[in-house]
Amino acid sequence: MADDASPKPLSPLDVVDSTVSHSARIWNYWLGGKDNYDVDRRVGDEILAYVPELVRSARADRHFLTRAVHYLAAEAGVRQFLDIGTGLPTVDNTHEVAQRVAPESRIVYVDNDPLVLTHAHALLTSTAEGATAYIDADVRDPEAIVRAAAGTLDFDRPVAITMLGILNFVLDDDQARDIVHRLLDSVPAGSHLVVSHPTTEVDGEAMTGAVDYWNSQGTAPMRLRTRDELARLFDRVTLVEPGVVSCSRWRPREDAELGRIVDVTHFCGVGVKP
Repeated sequence: MADDASPKPLSPLDVVDSTVSHSARIWNYWLGGKDNYDVDRRVGDEILAYVPELVRSARADRHFLTRAVHYLAAEAGVRQFLDIGTGLPTVDNTHEVAQRVAPESRIVYVDNDPLVLTHAHALLTSTAEGATAYIDADVRDPEAIVRAAAGTLDFDRPVAITMLGILNFVLDDDQARDIVHRLLDSVPAGSHLVVSHPTTEVDGEAMTGAVDYWNSQGTAPMRLRTRDELARLFDRVTLVEPGVVSCSRWRPREDAELGRIVDVTHFCGVGVKP
């Protein structure tokens, strides 16, 4: 007879700490989502006291993802996407944008946050022609990511590696570049690298204060990088125009999603592996 007192496996929600703020949930709050807790809203509001424009920046970063994935699928002909640091799902996730252009596109999402894992079912949708998968892995272990993603992606064919708002949690410059290099080593020529990152290029003093406050909250520490430091992350690829720029200025559409285009505190770039 089974022992009724035996421990039951923990669900991802059982290990979510709702007493400590988390970047994905704060980002979700700034984007108008509902997958956040009181602590996330409190810390998010405290950070906005330093840099009120961060809501605009969060939205610009999201719009950049949409434009970059559309460019990769519609113009560069990419049909495989490795989205590292997925975060909580919202509108126009990578698979939705790519598969609208090319239904046969295959997408693998990567994150290691329990709350994101509970929402994976929202990402695990796909056209019949394509595929969408989710893996639980850490950005600091690129080889494990590639091994797991190989169940869905063909690494003999070009892959777009998207890393939005994730490398800022890798504090050491050399380690961040090494992670990028190891990922690029796993993909063939014609693959692309997409990065966005908070910077000191806009509202640098206020952003530094906001990050210092964030790092004092007991959450995963993060850092800012300059434009030149971001450019070095692309040293193994050829940047496509317009290079490393504010997210709001990377190939903005004529309808200008955010209204008048102004520089935001997140910079970005897209490069192709020669």
